[in-house]
Amino acid sequence: MRLLPRRRSLLLAGIAAGSMLGVVAATAVAPGGPGAAIALDAVVERLALPAAEALGDNSLPFAHDVRVQPGDTLPAIFDRMGIDDADALAFISSSETGRAAVRELRSGRSVTGLVEADGSVSMLSLPLADNERLRIERGDNGKLRVVPPEAARLTKMIEMRTGTIRQSLHRAADEASLPDEVTKKLVELFGTVIDFHADLHGGDRFSVVYERLYDAEGLAVRVGRVLAAEFINRGKKHLVVLHQQDDGRDEYYTAEGRSLRQGFLRSPMEFSRISSGFGRRLHPIHKSWRAHNGVDYAAPVGTPVRAVSDGVVEFAGRQGGFGNLLVLRHQGKYETAYAHLNGFAPAVKAGAKVSQGEIVAFVGSTGWSTGPHLHYEIRIDGVPHNPAEIDLPEATPLTGAELELFRRNAEPLLHRIAMMSRTATQVANRD
Repeated sequence: MRLLPRRRSLLLAGIAAGSMLGVVAATAVAPGGPGAAIALDAVVERLALPAAEALGDNSLPFAHDVRVQPGDTLPAIFDRMGIDDADALAFISSSETGRAAVRELRSGRSVTGLVEADGSVSMLSLPLADNERLRIERGDNGKLRVVPPEAARLTKMIEMRTGTIRQSLHRAADEASLPDEVTKKLVELFGTVIDFHADLHGGDRFSVVYERLYDAEGLAVRVGRVLAAEFINRGKKHLVVLHQQDDGRDEYYTAEGRSLRQGFLRSPMEFSRISSGFGRRLHPIHKSWRAHNGVDYAAPVGTPVRAVSDGVVEFAGRQGGFGNLLVLRHQGKYETAYAHLNGFAPAVKAGAKVSQGEIVAFVGSTGWSTGPHLHYEIRIDGVPHNPAEIDLPEATPLTGAELELFRRNAEPLLHRIAMMSRTATQVANRD
């Protein structure tokens, strides 16, 4: 019985000793302690860079599609396309067709091409008159040649664009990547119901279905026909669809089958501004109050003037204060007059027939004029009326079997327009 307390003492002493050893061990590795200092050596190892490796074949040509700018020359266009090819310049200037293409380098038209890495021309497409193109390419022998139109193998594609007007029609068209030719066609098509100088409003929308022609390399060559278009102006919807007549002529109709061909354009110019309205005004030269029987459009000298409807030239010449004056007769009792002109289109002579939208004259400042502008009148039985307020005549609509055919052909185009309109509305609601 005396051994038990001794054993307990030895056991407790062992536990205490073990605990002290643990404390000593912990103290020995505590951070900052004398034993924690570790000697470090900096080792710098230089790694070799991997060898540069070429990323594939760099021999493919670069595709370019540039717009002709005001005052552009062919060398300037070549420079923007990265072309350094004296042979190509000489080749184009050596033929009458090439020189005609250079003359057709007007603002807004497109020049497309394939350019090699060294700046030489592989293929080049230049605009010609009547929507034709001059296409040249370099053959296997290194020589340039003209590609016949029938060998160009153009592919026709259907494209759709929609846009919302916030500042101007041109700005909205650019944002929607709409070709300039299609923008001009929209103005022509809806010019009978919308005055594009005064009626446009922020939030107006357009949707358009049109053809575009591509060459074998997939480059856009030119724009084809506008097949259908919708313009929503101040909440009112206007819609037109292309329809081919029995005689093969293409005509535009509303969704209800009313023709636009015999209507009147609201304005004789595509883009301008009204500088003086219809009614009494203080005459800028005579300084007295007089009746102003038309509308004045301010525009630079040389701006094209269009016939607002099909008609016949009744007068083209000089007439007093009007200066150079053009008078067209339409549908019997209607006349339109265009004054202060700089000149007339070559085919405009007394008795000549003109078509709606045809360029018939050019803005000038002849006669009693203080600056370049167009004075425009509409007369009914010789009496002037306000062009902005007059109710203009329309053509006879389609009926019977022709109307049914039109509706069948128009259905897929109207479906495309409706699809774009819904998409535009959804985007506008999210904004």
